[in-house]
Amino acid sequence: MLSRFLRGLPKLGVGLGAIFLGAMVMPAMADGLKDEIAPSGKLRVAIAISPAGGAFWCTRTETGYAGVPVDLGKAMAAQLGVSVEYVVHRNSGEITDAAAKGTWDVAFLKDTERESKMSFGPIYEVADATYIVKAGSPVTNFASLDQAGIKVAAVNNTTTMRGAQAHLKQATVTGYATYDEIFTLLKNGEVDAFALSRDQLNALAKKLPGTRVLDETFKKTITAVAVPLNHPQALAFVTRFMTEATTNGLLRQAYDNNGLKDAPIRTQ
Repeated sequence: MLSRFLRGLPKLGVGLGAIFLGAMVMPAMADGLKDEIAPSGKLRVAIAISPAGGAFWCTRTETGYAGVPVDLGKAMAAQLGVSVEYVVHRNSGEITDAAAKGTWDVAFLKDTERESKMSFGPIYEVADATYIVKAGSPVTNFASLDQAGIKVAAVNNTTTMRGAQAHLKQATVTGYATYDEIFTLLKNGEVDAFALSRDQLNALAKKLPGTRVLDETFKKTITAVAVPLNHPQALAFVTRFMTEATTNGLLRQAYDNNGLKDAPIRTQ
C-alpha cells in the first residue's frame, strides 16, 4: 500500500512529495541513530577518575561525577533525548580495552594512536606532557631526570606512558593502574617522578609541597571524542556535536565549570 502511495507522489507535485519523504526518513534516521549510539536506552559515557580532574580526567563528587567529559556527555544525551550513565574506568587503557565489549557508547579519550580499536571525532584538547619530581629531588630538567636508578611512574597503558618510555633512555618507567596509586608513591618518595599532562601535574604540585613540575615538554597529548568501531551514525553525530560545542560556547562552559577558566581550548 505504501509503495502504491509513493508511486502516486508525482501527481501531488515534487515539492509535496519531497516534504512527505523527508518527514518519513528523518524520524527513521533518528531512530537508527539512537539504536546505534544508545542501544541500552541510555547514553553510556566512559570516564576515568583522578583527584585533579581536567579536560580528560573526571572526579567523584557527593552527587556523582564532575569533569569536562561529564558535562559534554550530559549535553550530548539531552540532545539525543535519552538519559546519561557514566561508566567509570581507572585509566584510558581500560576504556580502550572495553571498546569492543559494548559497555560504553561514547568516550572522551586521550589517545588517537588507538584508531584500530575505536573511531575518533574532533580533538578538543592538546596538552603538554612532562614530569613532576618528588619533594627534595635534585632533578631540575630532563637531562638530570634521565639517569640510571631514577624511577618514573606513569598511568598504565596510556599514550603518556608510552611517550615517557620512548623519551627516557636510562631512567626506568613503570606503569600503575591509577592516578591515586602514583600520588601516594610520589608523596612517600617511593618514585622519583610522575609523567602526565602539565595541567594535571600543576594541580598535583599544589597538593604536594616541595614537588616540582619540569619546564620542558616531551610529548603533546590529545583528547578527542570517540565511539566504538563500525558506528558510522554515532561518529557523524558526535563529530557534529563537538564541532558545534567548540563554536557555540558549550565546550568553553564545560571548561569553566570544571576549574579550567584559564585554560585555552586547543584543537591542534
